[in-house]
Amino acid sequence: MLPNLPKNFEEFSKLTWAEIEPFFDMLYERPLVAETLDEWMRDWSAVADLVSETVTRYNVATTVDTTDEAAEKRYLSYLDDVITPSRAAEQELKQKLLASGLQPEGFEIPLRNMRQQAALFREANLPLFNEEAKLGTEYSKIIGAQTVQWEGKELTLAQLRPYLENPDRAVRERAFRVSMERRLQDRQALNELWVKFFELRQKIADNAGEPNYRAYAWKDKLRFDYTPDDVLRMLDAIEEVVVPVTRRLLEHQRSQMGVDVMRPWDSDWRLTIDPLNRPPLTPYKTGEELGEKTTAIFRKVDPKFGEYLDIMQREGLLDLDNRKGKAPGGYCTYFTNVKRPFIFMNGVGVHDDVHTMLHEGGHGFHAFESSHFPYYQQGDVPIEFAEVASMGMELLAMPFMTVEQGGFYSQADANRGFADHLLKLLRFWGYMSVVEGFQHWAYTHYQDALDTANCDAKWVELWGRFMPVEDWSGLEPALQSYWHRQLHIFEIPFYYVEYGLAQMGAVQVWRNSLSDYKTAVANYRHALSLGGTRTLPDLFAAAGAKFSLDASTFREFMPLIEDTMVKLEG
Repeated sequence: MLPNLPKNFEEFSKLTWAEIEPFFDMLYERPLVAETLDEWMRDWSAVADLVSETVTRYNVATTVDTTDEAAEKRYLSYLDDVITPSRAAEQELKQKLLASGLQPEGFEIPLRNMRQQAALFREANLPLFNEEAKLGTEYSKIIGAQTVQWEGKELTLAQLRPYLENPDRAVRERAFRVSMERRLQDRQALNELWVKFFELRQKIADNAGEPNYRAYAWKDKLRFDYTPDDVLRMLDAIEEVVVPVTRRLLEHQRSQMGVDVMRPWDSDWRLTIDPLNRPPLTPYKTGEELGEKTTAIFRKVDPKFGEYLDIMQREGLLDLDNRKGKAPGGYCTYFTNVKRPFIFMNGVGVHDDVHTMLHEGGHGFHAFESSHFPYYQQGDVPIEFAEVASMGMELLAMPFMTVEQGGFYSQADANRGFADHLLKLLRFWGYMSVVEGFQHWAYTHYQDALDTANCDAKWVELWGRFMPVEDWSGLEPALQSYWHRQLHIFEIPFYYVEYGLAQMGAVQVWRNSLSDYKTAVANYRHALSLGGTRTLPDLFAAAGAKFSLDASTFREFMPLIEDTMVKLEG
């Protein structure tokens, strides 16, 4: 045990780096042999968990209220004062363990990861990582401040969403144009922020001796099981197999709507717009109701999942409702010392909020299921599989969405919502291809991508390739700058293909559940419990899926998805 090490965030957060550094020094100076290995690793995990939880809690505080200047200052100071030196100290401990030749039990994959991390480490990059995080905070502040006037009220863009899903086409168009005009007001600021991000990331790659940031990111994200070229071939497969099915389904919707062309307010892939002009699904009114009903659904999937969400509700680990000043999007993060997940989202009472909650709930359950490992590195799950946990949960929950099951809808509305989800699933593969293709181009064409006009043009080109049917005539600036809306492009580059890969795993888990639900859920839960102690293909296999990026695998899914949609629509 490390003497005088605080046991919780409240105590640890009071320490300066001068008071934290001795814990790392003691670990570095302590003899490391087979007999002391387990205690040494546990003590390392104890201090690392406290550092991680502190910075995570500080970061969360900046997202729940982007106007809280004290929270922002506290977070940014911690990055400089503690996180930068702690990364250097962590590097020394990694080198010590690697030099010892010892391998803790259940540590083959974490040790493989550690070797790559140690090789990629450059002290010159530590302040650049902090600068990158600060730019991310700036992006959140810009997006979080976007509000519009609507019928005499100030609304966030998230709160405008119900009007974007209104059955009245004229209302949808008006809401779209209002939101478009507001987004375009920040176009110059976001372009300037992009250039700062972009130049900074090239410096990070240069410092690490990598030819470009894509090459750096591949190593940094520990991608051992597929290459950039594999991803580009996956995009080709999506264009070949998925896009034609999506086009056919959207043409059917256009015919149902009785319009000559679909405009963005008719078919935004992020929204639930009913082609028969039925009222939008309104599943809940408050975040508390959302939590209660999803708990009931999770309990039907597996009683343990319901227990997990009960714990999160009791311990104040859910922040579900949208409000002014709140950062965009949704996420599930993890407080490593107390071993608890935290879910953040921007609910406004629409159908997509339900799927966001199911999605982030899957992440939360992954955190609970894998929290039993003694060493913190064993919980470092590949994102490609972490997203199977979330996307798989969205699909596993579908049989329990009705009021009779404790959920949100009549059977007819549940069917309608599921059909919409499956269409979004197909469209997401296309959208993922746009985002991923954009990033592959940008980070391998550095000089071109410094000019944001070229970025706009590349985005439009990729949109035409992967997102068929919509007519953006007269709305070109909105489409050109649509990439500004994608948080990942700014804050977490190359974190997007994971969603596409994970969706392939999730669909396989769902397919298995159609023939043997109990076994499919058991396999899914077992895979979550493995944390980061298996390879990516092995984690997929444990969940009953194969890890694949090729066209033949996509072809396996298309009949199931289309046939299910036909049945759901009656």
